[in-house]
Amino acid sequence: MRSYASVLVGKLGFATLCCFPVPLALLVGYAAWDAGEGWAWIALAIGLVGSALIPVMALKDARQQFPRITRRDRVEHANVSYGDDTFVMWAPRSEHGPAQAWLARADVLEASLVRYDPDNEATYTTCFGDLTPDEFTPLIRLKLRVRDSEEADGVDGAAGFEITDTWRVPTMCLSAVTAGRLIVLVDPAAAGTPADPKALGKVTPLWPRSALMAGTRTSRMIDLEGRWTDATRRPGWLLRQMRIAREAGGVEMAGDTIDLRLLDTHTAARYTALIARDRDFPEDRAPVTEPGEELRWIVDSLPGEPAAFGSVSRRWSRRGGVLVRARFLQMSATTTFQVHGPVLDTVLRIHPGDGTPPFDAARRLTVPMDYLSVLHRTREVVLYADPNGRSYVVDWARTNLLAGTTAAKALAPDGQELPVAGRPDVIWALMNLLASHGLSNPTPVLDLRERRMSAVAGKMMEAVRGGGTQVNAARL
Repeated sequence: MRSYASVLVGKLGFATLCCFPVPLALLVGYAAWDAGEGWAWIALAIGLVGSALIPVMALKDARQQFPRITRRDRVEHANVSYGDDTFVMWAPRSEHGPAQAWLARADVLEASLVRYDPDNEATYTTCFGDLTPDEFTPLIRLKLRVRDSEEADGVDGAAGFEITDTWRVPTMCLSAVTAGRLIVLVDPAAAGTPADPKALGKVTPLWPRSALMAGTRTSRMIDLEGRWTDATRRPGWLLRQMRIAREAGGVEMAGDTIDLRLLDTHTAARYTALIARDRDFPEDRAPVTEPGEELRWIVDSLPGEPAAFGSVSRRWSRRGGVLVRARFLQMSATTTFQVHGPVLDTVLRIHPGDGTPPFDAARRLTVPMDYLSVLHRTREVVLYADPNGRSYVVDWARTNLLAGTTAAKALAPDGQELPVAGRPDVIWALMNLLASHGLSNPTPVLDLRERRMSAVAGKMMEAVRGGGTQVNAARL
């Protein structure tokens, strides 16, 4: 478990090494001043200013690299109120495409990573004027089944047609591939070839809207009377909604809510009819992920911190440090990238371990790509809290394990494998037991046969058999 102090000391040393000529100017200036030289003040000024910049640079770099959240990151939402189930992704706009092209749903049948190997020696890279440069956008091969109509729910037109091609997938929208539901733009301009008169033209996935179709982004609508309707994970509704937005033009779908009171009368009437139709014939929510996820599981090929039950500092544990859970409420792209993932502006809701009310914090973080690829499943994050409660640090190893990027395993003292995979409450309970006893387990496999686990083996067996509820209740 790294500490902020250790990272800051390392950055101070690195900044001093890189700027070592600057402090030397102080010695030169002092020697010149002692000798009565008139230019001594210039050297002294350069040395003083340069030396003062060293800790500033170190603090900036340490904050950028170390995912630490402090009181100054807390935010008060004066105009925007985030519900506990809200997730707003301010994604880049989808391309509009030619007028004759039409929107369709596509199911991902297979997916595999073709290439992601950015030529990057620096820790962070900032690009100007390009939010999704090819260098930091993975190239993925997809086999898609494009549905013929919006009513294709397994009956009419569900067969559609299949296409296999490679596309660059923006990292913020990787979860659409894992979930298996995309929105594509089909251009019929090339249709009617002599060999196949029914052939269709170019198929272009619309990635931000695909994240909406996948259920990664929440989707809501406010009608003319101020009532809310939730369309999240309702594929039929979402497809009709997107087609109206495309035909009307000017309807922003970058956030999570469309307010009919802000639209023109004709467009608002079309959306009102859509709401009325849903009330008469409500659509069931689609599954979190479509069947056949194992054929499109690209998570293992993407970079990120390896999932684990986590490391623990005994000093942190003895002083009363605890693990807490948080949840992403918002993500928005920046122009800075790191090899493991994009640097995003985020808002998290943190639930302190002492039972005080949750609070929201805004923080720029590097979000690993393997976590982004399962964002349709969960937006939860694991933090380890400073014993004094003044700061929280994002623990990506524990977060990835809780999110399911790697299957967690537990071995009982008799060697029997305990069912843990896909049970986040149990995994959370086991993490807390390890942390409270100062036990590190930097792998996704928890072996209770080890001698050091003997003191907590019984409680861990109870947590697994009880679904984690007993241990979690004891913490609260």
